[in-house]
Amino acid sequence: MSESNSPSPTRSDGLPQANDAEAIEELGFRQDALSGEKVQCNACPVLCQISEGRTGACDRYSNEAGQLVRLSSVVFLKKQQPLALESANAQQAFQARLHFEDGLQGDEPQRVDEAQYFVTGVGASTTYPDYKPAPFIVSSSVKGVDMVTVVTEGIFSYCSLKVKIDTDRFLGPEEAHVLYKGEVIGHVSTAEYGSQMLSLGGVHHLTGGSKKEGRLTLEAMLRLSNCEDVQVHIDSGAEVVLQAGMAPIVNGVTEQRMRVGCGSAAIGIFAQQWLGLCDEVVVVDDHITGVLSEHMAGKCLNMPPSGVHIIGKRSTPGRYFQVANPGTGWGGTDITDPLSILGEWDPLYAREGLRLLMTSTTGEHAAWFELDAQLVPKPSAMPQAVRAVVDRIGENCEPSLVSVLFLGGAGGSLRAGVTDNPIMLTKGVKDALVNVTCGGAPSFVWPGGGITIMVDVTKMPKNSFGSVPTPAIVAPIEFTMTRADYERFGGHMRFVRSLDNSLHKGAWHNDGAPPSVLIQSLPAGVPWPLDLTKNLTPS
Repeated sequence: MSESNSPSPTRSDGLPQANDAEAIEELGFRQDALSGEKVQCNACPVLCQISEGRTGACDRYSNEAGQLVRLSSVVFLKKQQPLALESANAQQAFQARLHFEDGLQGDEPQRVDEAQYFVTGVGASTTYPDYKPAPFIVSSSVKGVDMVTVVTEGIFSYCSLKVKIDTDRFLGPEEAHVLYKGEVIGHVSTAEYGSQMLSLGGVHHLTGGSKKEGRLTLEAMLRLSNCEDVQVHIDSGAEVVLQAGMAPIVNGVTEQRMRVGCGSAAIGIFAQQWLGLCDEVVVVDDHITGVLSEHMAGKCLNMPPSGVHIIGKRSTPGRYFQVANPGTGWGGTDITDPLSILGEWDPLYAREGLRLLMTSTTGEHAAWFELDAQLVPKPSAMPQAVRAVVDRIGENCEPSLVSVLFLGGAGGSLRAGVTDNPIMLTKGVKDALVNVTCGGAPSFVWPGGGITIMVDVTKMPKNSFGSVPTPAIVAPIEFTMTRADYERFGGHMRFVRSLDNSLHKGAWHNDGAPPSVLIQSLPAGVPWPLDLTKNLTPS
């Protein structure tokens, strides 16, 4: 390609104008000749060459009249809850009024209440590798403390999703592959109490396999992170539809309840309520099946032995392992007939007319039996008082949900956008001097080396995540600290700007350009990110 036809970088990606010699010399930016009809985007290593009127591969940037333009808005959170809006027109009217009230229009804007706003990394842009200061380094004064929030979009190749599925149904064996559109994107992890766990994504699936594997892994991760539905297949297991904040769908059946506890726990919880109504209760569970008369709870209530015999591995009294194989039947087992786990009754204790309740850990399956003269359990109508306790089991089961946690390593050059000395930022995070948020949502920072964060995607603004075709996930990240600490950490103090300036002019490398700002309310239940100051004393 001749030099005259080479694509031209543009200042909206963070590079100064070609004639801005002072900025080029001071920041060390390299600027190629500005010529040709295309512009080159350097928001990621793909370096798309974008023709006028077209978008780059990630659909986040377009070429408008030779200028690289970010298509999505920068999201600011506002602490005050907006009014309930019933239509798109009402939303537009509200935004216009909000901009007017907050002074986001006009040549002489009013000063905004800094404690009421928080700039997020959603739509903030960046480049990768991050060779320049973060696009937003925002100062504010909160409760008398001078604060700085450093805001950027991180490009994460090293990232994954931890998916918690509230169900007792058997989804697949531990370590089984999880497939999306025929490609392996993760695996089944260890089950937790009342939930099945998946680990999806990760650098080996994103970049370590075939191009198709990386592309589909990215697609599935992006949809799940943005709270969209994804259908996966688990080797030797189930077809599952996953969507953050929604009930999982297992083999076409929507899950309703997360179990109240294992079979043993259910015995302990409801033993007193069954006393006098039942002679024996068996709570069927794939993990620990409980038997009331043998259980410590039954012993404490002076229940006589019933003579029941459970086919399984006896643990401690009233607790049995491996009564059946894992499955989608009673209590997460493969059985549809609960009597299949019972052996011969001991005639020394069993008697005609003995009342037996068998139930699952969610109460979704329950049956009432009475022993005949041959000590064979016969189905009978369940007494209303017993049905009420079974219903109580269901009442104590929480709704079955899918939880999606984004996990990423905020290392590499991302930290260079915050400070000249990245180790100081890492130490500040570990010393709890720096509050790390993602789209304003609180994150859990893992112990050990680096800045490895985990965040609930349902607590973040809508469509917080993007992607680049390297392939990698683009996620918002914010670092908030006192101004004094930021300076001590070697922060880019020359690029610190007021919240007013950031609201009206956008990222520092877009000074003078009309900003595209979207103001959203804080999602319900999410703590205000600037409340980091509650344990700080004004200097």
